[in-house]
Amino acid sequence: MTTVASAGIDAARIPSAGIDAAVASAGAFDLLATRHAYVAFAVLLCIGLYMMIANPHLVKKIIGLNLFQTAIFLLFIASAYVEGGSIPIVPSGDVEAGTFVSPLPHVIVLTAIVVGVSLTAVALALCIRIYDEYGTLRTDTLRELMRDEGSLPAGPTADGEAPAEGADASAAVDDAATDGGATDD
Repeated sequence: MTTVASAGIDAARIPSAGIDAAVASAGAFDLLATRHAYVAFAVLLCIGLYMMIANPHLVKKIIGLNLFQTAIFLLFIASAYVEGGSIPIVPSGDVEAGTFVSPLPHVIVLTAIVVGVSLTAVALALCIRIYDEYGTLRTDTLRELMRDEGSLPAGPTADGEAPAEGADASAAVDDAATDGGATDD
C-alpha cells in the first residue's frame, strides 16, 4: 500500500478525512502508470466498440472492428507477461527449475492476426461490391434503398414512423414469395 509520504503528498495540508482519498488516488495513479498496457487495452476497446455501434459508414465500422481486435490482442499479450520469466527452451540434458513464459498466448495472437487480416480483406471487398451496387456505404441509406427495391421487408423508417399498410408493401412480399426470392439482374 502506498503511504502519503511515498506518494509525495504533504499530510499537513490535507484534512484528515481527505488523506485516505489522496492515498487511494495516488495508488490508482501508480497502478495506471505501471499497467499502461491495460489502460491502452481499455481505451482501444471502447473506441473500437463505439465506432462499430455508432458509426453509420461501413468502412469506419471495419476500422472500429480492427481497433477492437487490436485491443484483444494487446490484452492477451499483456496478460501473458511474467515478471522474471524466461523463454521455454530447455537446453539438452538439464532441466532447470524456474519461471517460464507460456508461448501459447503469443501463438494464439499470431493466428488471430492472420484471421483478422483475412476478415478485413473480405469486409473491404464486400464494401466495394456494395458501393458498386448501391452507390453508398452508409447503413441507413442502404437500408432505405434495399426496402425500396424489396430486398428488405417494410419496417420503421428513418423518421421512426411505421410504414403505411397498403398494396405496395404486400405486393413486394407477394412478389418475393412467388419467385422464390430470385431477382432479375
